[in-house]
Amino acid sequence: MDSKILLETGTNELEILEFTLGGNSYGINVAKIREIINYQTVTPVPNSHPSVEGIFMPRDIMITAIDLKNCLGRGISEPKGLFILTNFNQLDLAFHVDSVLGIHRVSWKDIILPDATISTTDKSVSTGIVKMNNKLIIILDFEKIVTDINPETGLKISEIDEIQDRERSNVPILIAEDSPLLNKLIVDCLRKAGYNNLIHTENGKKAYDVICECKNEGTLKEHVRLVITDIEMPEMDGHRLTKLIKTDAVTADIPVIIFSSLVNDEMRRKGESIGANAQLSKPEIGNLVKIVDRLVEEYHLNN
Repeated sequence: MDSKILLETGTNELEILEFTLGGNSYGINVAKIREIINYQTVTPVPNSHPSVEGIFMPRDIMITAIDLKNCLGRGISEPKGLFILTNFNQLDLAFHVDSVLGIHRVSWKDIILPDATISTTDKSVSTGIVKMNNKLIIILDFEKIVTDINPETGLKISEIDEIQDRERSNVPILIAEDSPLLNKLIVDCLRKAGYNNLIHTENGKKAYDVICECKNEGTLKEHVRLVITDIEMPEMDGHRLTKLIKTDAVTADIPVIIFSSLVNDEMRRKGESIGANAQLSKPEIGNLVKIVDRLVEEYHLNN
């Protein structure tokens, strides 16, 4: 496999592992994957969610096995096939699949957003669809799947309740997050923390369009003084957005926070290489407010 793309950050490309369930093709971002192993016998956990097959320890690490077929309402998997071992949102998980077909390199701009006929804010477990070799591959929203099993594995919603009413701030913050649910939670959290001048967009391209429009109108300082971005987004990902901001002399001094389930050691290095001012994992919604507070003070954004 040619993996040169992995050596460069901000190209707006990703690699997708194609796997099958019940004869249908699905995809997962390779950046989430630790390894792929043959199915192993698991120990059932009493009173667990129906989609949780059990736990096992392949290398002294406790891993929860999830029946992906059951999550998608396609029945129950047989004790065979493969486990895709993943790490995101600071969780080690194994997703049970039938088979793995290969890896495809694609551009985020070629990923099609599911329309309203097959996707709703609360129910969708797909982040996009890509056509490869006259075949449609549905890219699954693994964060949504895991959050449906246990809501506290997603954003730590309880941390929002701990934020006390604070002094209002008019610092203009631009948010790029493709999940409507998470977008709303981030906005609600920031508003509760006193930040009420917010523009929220559904991906990096729409966020960059806002920046370009403000640049052309000379209103950048009034509308965008800090950016919060996810990494995985259709059309333009967060690394590409960050790189565009930081390589433009007009926008380079705008602080950028990468807020993503993919923030691990490797992704942190990539974010640093393109100039991200802060990076944190998505469960840390409380820490997001602290980081925003710090950058607002450091960059005197209230002035």
